[in-house]
Amino acid sequence: MKLSIIIPVLNEENSIAAFLQSLQRLREAGNELIVVDGGSHDNTMTHATGLCDMQLISEKGRALQMNAGAKAASGDVLLFLHADTLLPTIASEKILKSITDGKRCWGRFDVKLSGKAFLFYLIASLMNLRSRVTGIATGDQAIFVRADIFSQIGGFQNIPLMEDIAISKQLKNISSPICLREKVITSSRRWEEHGSWKTIVLMWRLRLAFFLGEDPKVLVTKYYH
Repeated sequence: MKLSIIIPVLNEENSIAAFLQSLQRLREAGNELIVVDGGSHDNTMTHATGLCDMQLISEKGRALQMNAGAKAASGDVLLFLHADTLLPTIASEKILKSITDGKRCWGRFDVKLSGKAFLFYLIASLMNLRSRVTGIATGDQAIFVRADIFSQIGGFQNIPLMEDIAISKQLKNISSPICLREKVITSSRRWEEHGSWKTIVLMWRLRLAFFLGEDPKVLVTKYYH
């Protein structure tokens, strides 16, 4: 089986080359790297040249970008990876083995935040616990899914926020998630820049509002405000 890693990007020229370099071992093993740009105003795509198998341009919006990458992908399993999230070295082996060994068709990794403070360890631990209890994964946890199942459910919903929550709810109807204990390392920048507790409260409020049916177009304005 083959893994296609789909990476939505926007204005990542300062970090994209180093990020893609970290994935070259996976590429050399026969897996596919697809970078999907949502209309960057910098040299993101120039810096990505030669470090991936495919470069695509899409309308802006993470859901739209990931759907465009999935449509072009040739892998049996799709992995959706944020450009500030680092995979464990055995990522492809763990994903492909877990999917081929059982009846479950999708999953995610545990997450670790890059910051060194104890609070970041606590936040990540609670994120992982919440995901196990609810069966809901977030984009920070590097969601993966069989390509045929992704096509069957119609991909990510075209919404500006919470597309990861929405697809988790759909996939839960097919199988419970594979919760890999190997950790991806994702940037703690969001919490560091805006305040850890403030960010935690905001994200819980937004998720609750989404579960209660509030329009993601309204939620995205609150998120970026």
